[in-house]
Amino acid sequence: MSDYDQGYSFAVTVTRDEGSWVVRPFADDFTDTDTSINAVRNLRAQGVSFALLCVDDDYFVIVRPTPGETRVFLSDATMAVDDDFAADFLELRDIEIPDVDPDELDDVDGFPDGDFDILADLGISEDQLSYIADNDEDWPSDMLLRIAGDLGFGDELEDAAELD
Repeated sequence: MSDYDQGYSFAVTVTRDEGSWVVRPFADDFTDTDTSINAVRNLRAQGVSFALLCVDDDYFVIVRPTPGETRVFLSDATMAVDDDFAADFLELRDIEIPDVDPDELDDVDGFPDGDFDILADLGISEDQLSYIADNDEDWPSDMLLRIAGDLGFGDELEDAAELD
């Protein structure tokens, strides 16, 4: 599906407009959380809107700004130990960065953290999102495709993120 040796990254916004999903790529260099938050806020969508970020196929982030807050789900919180972008998302929600020695990261099982019910109103339960993110057999891009497929926009995500 992708070139995992170089890390596969993509960023898309997702909106639901009159019963149809609209998925669009946007430029994100994965250095500043404001880029993805603003990409969603600038949509000015009437309905549901959020961003899906796949960072080097190491982890994914779901970002859902709402009035007064930004909801966040990170597929692997241990990435925040060594990755400032992941750390910034956890800090945005006052979630502690895991206390893991960076030299021991390869020996630690990753785990998701954040708002597990971020997509519950759309049909992805807390348990379902946890199950998807805990699957160490899949790449983060595959996990996002599964989420998109479960919500009904898998083909649109494949096209927008150029997944094949």
